[in-house]
Amino acid sequence: MQSTKIWSVDGTLRGFYDNNYTTASTAKGSWGFEVSPSLELNVPLQQTEIGLRYTYGMYYYFERASLDQNPIDQTHQVDLWLDHAFTERWQGTVQDTFAVGQEPGLIDPNTSVPNRVEGNNLSNLGNLTLNTVWTRLFSTALSYQNSFFDYQNSGTTETSFPTQGASLAGLLNRVGQSASLDLQWHVAPETVVLLGGMFGIVNYIGDEPIVPKPGGGFYYSDTRDSRSYYLYIGLMRSLLPNLSLSGRVGAQYTDNYNDPSSATSLNPYGDISLTYTYLPGSYAQIGFTQSQNATDQTQPDGSGNFAMFTEASTAYASINHKLTSKLTGSVIGRWQYSVYHQGAFNNQADNYYSLGINLSYYFTPHFSADAGYNLDYLTSQIPGNEYTRSRYYWGVSAAF
Repeated sequence: MQSTKIWSVDGTLRGFYDNNYTTASTAKGSWGFEVSPSLELNVPLQQTEIGLRYTYGMYYYFERASLDQNPIDQTHQVDLWLDHAFTERWQGTVQDTFAVGQEPGLIDPNTSVPNRVEGNNLSNLGNLTLNTVWTRLFSTALSYQNSFFDYQNSGTTETSFPTQGASLAGLLNRVGQSASLDLQWHVAPETVVLLGGMFGIVNYIGDEPIVPKPGGGFYYSDTRDSRSYYLYIGLMRSLLPNLSLSGRVGAQYTDNYNDPSSATSLNPYGDISLTYTYLPGSYAQIGFTQSQNATDQTQPDGSGNFAMFTEASTAYASINHKLTSKLTGSVIGRWQYSVYHQGAFNNQADNYYSLGINLSYYFTPHFSADAGYNLDYLTSQIPGNEYTRSRYYWGVSAAF
């Protein structure tokens, strides 16, 4: 975006082929097209920067139209950010992302549900941070995070449960909140060492039956409510002017206080990334995270215990390379290993792989063409839960 403009608008028109648009073990493929316009506002003020971006997506599937099914998927995403410097030592940031859609990566980046979900499913992820420089060697970062998930698939009652089963709303509608404090020591101009703690709560708000009780009746959504306590150490270091490392490692203690088995757990926690900008317009990143994720699986074991969450290890890597002055290529890869905690599939795992390859050619600064390929591959120890999905796309974009 030109520095003299506070707004920009762009749009993409693409054709695609999706060989498994249902993300099921028995694949159904379809040709289609995508229309995706977006609008961005960026207002820099003396001590404040305000940004807002809205992106709309419309995806038309010819195969679904031929089967007299709804051929159109629609997505909405709103990104908001605000940076404000109260003084030279006090700075606050606000970030928020609101999304509506059907694809797992859009609604929940942790892919708690790795499958496509029908309907207008909602998510909102927000973060507020206050950074304070107390002395030349010591600073703090105080943060509050909020997450909200609302799936349209709902309406299960105790009467309908035997035939309908638990709904996604009953299993996954939730509000998550956490607050963290990082104590940061600037041991060198290029090195920051930190000690931090975080407290988080997750409340499941579906208010629907999700699992039958062994002696009769049902467990409801709030059985999965939890409190978590985190303690970690971290490092932020500029290894070179164009190479930076950021990492946190520690432990997470979780209390599922409504669980009939009074389950608690102690698990590792981590978030590590390495970023390398090796040429103008070319950069690479690798990273790893360790965390607890929600799950839509609830099959109980012989004692009636069912899955509270999954313990997920995620590794990712990406590279964006400027091949010529007009041609740019990118590759993004991700692997998530999720182990079920409690239930019939206790200690069993899913492996979820994703790969994205893209080539973009810029005819002018305002007009470009691109083509790419996306792969999603899920293997699971849960029978019938695996699938493979390949998507090919090609199109043009304009930006002003």
